Amino acid sequence: MAAAIMAARKGAQVTILEHMDRLGKKILSTGNGRCNLTNLKLSKECYRCDQKEFPLMVLRRFGVKETLDFFDEIGVLTKDKNGYVYPNPEQAAAVLDLLRLEVLRQGVTVVLDCQVKQIERSQSGKGFTVKTSLGDYEGKKVVLAAGSKAAAFTGSDGSGYDLAQKLGHRVILPLPALVQLRCEGKHFKQLAGVRCEAKVSLYSGRERMAWDQGEVQLTDYGISGIPVFQVSRFASKTLAVKKPVRAVIDFLPSMDMDKAMAFLVQRRKALGHLKCGDFLTGVLHKKLSAVLLKLSGIQAEQEAQSVPGDRWVQLLQRIKAFEAVVTGTNSFEQAQVCCGGVDTREICPDNLESRLIPGLYVTGELLDVDGICGGYNLQWAWSTGCLAGSSAGVSACRKKV
Repeated sequence: MAAAIMAARKGAQVTILEHMDRLGKKILSTGNGRCNLTNLKLSKECYRCDQKEFPLMVLRRFGVKETLDFFDEIGVLTKDKNGYVYPNPEQAAAVLDLLRLEVLRQGVTVVLDCQVKQIERSQSGKGFTVKTSLGDYEGKKVVLAAGSKAAAFTGSDGSGYDLAQKLGHRVILPLPALVQLRCEGKHFKQLAGVRCEAKVSLYSGRERMAWDQGEVQLTDYGISGIPVFQVSRFASKTLAVKKPVRAVIDFLPSMDMDKAMAFLVQRRKALGHLKCGDFLTGVLHKKLSAVLLKLSGIQAEQEAQSVPGDRWVQLLQRIKAFEAVVTGTNSFEQAQVCCGGVDTREICPDNLESRLIPGLYVTGELLDVDGICGGYNLQWAWSTGCLAGSSAGVSACRKKV
């Protein structure tokens, strides 16, 4: 929709070929239905890409300011919540409605329930023929804005990757990102439902690949929550090449190891009369402390003061560096985005035009760019869509003249 609006504003005749029964369904699930449009705190670290400089090269041309101006123009009043930008009513449906209204106002033709099967160069060589379930469409320019394979029920089923590959583009293996991690261990069934502040680090061998801190959710199959989502793409890519991955969780991130040991020693002096099953009450979630005590060989019915020193060391290690072997991620259906996609080396960052096929533009999650949580993936959608649409619209009109 962003690409179509910008192309139409440049004077081009624009047609959207949409394979769902309505436009923009995926927007409704963003920001838990509140649509976190963008984030004022934007840096290089917010995006992951094999070509590390590519995302910021794009965002310098159409960034947060331009995005806020775009939404202001179509009628969205925004508000800032500690850098996270939302529509004022915090309703994703309001954003979608205004985008649709602008698409209508700009005279864009929208074709729904239309499956794109193939894109070919026109016989004249001056445009494209798009073969669909509803017949052929001709156009001077084509913008691929088909999404990734994440959450296919919203419309992004991975078909765009196939179209790009058939046109000659290299597609780096798409994998789930911003997704839950599945882990070994029977104790996870006992921990299901626990939410706690924690630091999650991912390792492959001795190398720490990534870490993040915040509210972690423990599930019957492994770990979830924003910190897990932020590091999950590294697990996906490492597991895909058959390398081991382990998660190390610090359940007391407010203290370093020495302070945590001093805290436990002092607590034992003050509360040594308590049974171990109650000793960590008020420090950790009851279900979590029960599992950690058991894994450390400490009986719940023991008095804390009777526990040998080496068991306290084991308990501290479990609290500060709980290890779990990561066996996989949840499916594409449960992922918020994908890592991987069309190789950005084949795309011009100035306008998202293909370096291989002039007149073809590739945008959004189809590209090998994935952002962290916090509005960064929607920002990527607006930036790439608007740049591609503007460029396609201008050049289409020039050729028409």
